[in-house]
Amino acid sequence: MLDWKKIRADFPILNRKVNGKPLVYFDNAATSQTPKQVIDVIVDYYSNYNANIHRGVHSLSQEATDKYEAARHTIQHHFNAKHAYEIILTSGTTESINLVAHGFASLLEKDDEVIVSALEHHSNIVPWQMLCEKTGAILKVIPMNQNGELEMDSYSKLLSNKTKLVFVNHISNALGTINPIEKIIEQAHNVGAAVLIDGAQSCPHVKPDVQALNVDFYVASAHKMCGPTGVGMLYGKEEWLNKLPPYQGGGEMIDQVSFTKTTYAGLPHKFEAGTPNICGGIAFGAALNYMNAIGFNNIAAYEKELLDYGTKRLLEIEGLKIYGTSINKTSVISFNLKGIHPYDVGTLLDKMGIAVRTGHHCAQPIMDYYKIPGTIRASFAFYNTKAEIDTLIEGVKKAKMMLS
Repeated sequence: MLDWKKIRADFPILNRKVNGKPLVYFDNAATSQTPKQVIDVIVDYYSNYNANIHRGVHSLSQEATDKYEAARHTIQHHFNAKHAYEIILTSGTTESINLVAHGFASLLEKDDEVIVSALEHHSNIVPWQMLCEKTGAILKVIPMNQNGELEMDSYSKLLSNKTKLVFVNHISNALGTINPIEKIIEQAHNVGAAVLIDGAQSCPHVKPDVQALNVDFYVASAHKMCGPTGVGMLYGKEEWLNKLPPYQGGGEMIDQVSFTKTTYAGLPHKFEAGTPNICGGIAFGAALNYMNAIGFNNIAAYEKELLDYGTKRLLEIEGLKIYGTSINKTSVISFNLKGIHPYDVGTLLDKMGIAVRTGHHCAQPIMDYYKIPGTIRASFAFYNTKAEIDTLIEGVKKAKMMLS
């Protein structure tokens, strides 16, 4: 049995007060907190071996290079990629998606079709809209139902030999719905389409196996997995990464440069122009090591307890409605109080030291579907507690009384 209180002590920020109250942090879907084990790695980098990588013969550069590439191997093993060079280190999920979209601009033709889902974050909508505008391809959308689930029968009907790409998140950031990505990938491959899965919200809770999924591209951000901001990864099958042109030009992504012709480096450096977030990459590896030491099965089981408890307690409040009621969901509760704007509730909760997210959560199509301006979103992590959920319940009740 894991000692969750001891694990909670790894996170220094959880000891602080906000507006004179102990911090209750329920905005984990936006960014998770960082344990001291990862903070120590960041401090160690800047204190002891801060240097640019891959180009230097001096000791600091070699040490930084070794640790950066070791982190790439850690990420490879975590996601079970076949090769380390199939892991491209980026600034995060958004850049990873844009990298793939940029690459496919040279592969798509007019009237080709690409499919996204109604549950997507804006970062998995807008790049594909831009791609379609550039290429003349047609964007199609998998509809959702009132429970916040994708209509898979409709998805099957959307697929055809014109479908070239399918983009779906693994877990909805706005509703917590776990999408049936295995079926989505299999059906897309049956018509010869490639699939990109946005794993930004899933990776803090589950451990994806990209080879078992047989997915073509998978993306994630470190800052949602106990790591630093400004770093993430793109997994791509070797065959696809070789087909895509470089995303950016500059240093590190070249083989030979002259004024008449430039040739490009092999994977992964072909997609890693310029000086990367070296410390961030190293700390990303440390964050994965930290979470794996706890164990993702343990994390999932405990977070399910929190989700079930939080759902039950919130539904005891009269006039409270939860959006996203799929049986297959995790760690997110989006809700509103009847007749009260979510922003007003979030502001009052902050006065009580409770951090939740309010608004459309970069998922405006979902809010439009429900005909609401936004929701109050409480999102849980393994360092949260049922006692904190109780504090949230009392805060919501107090907000309701004050705003009614």
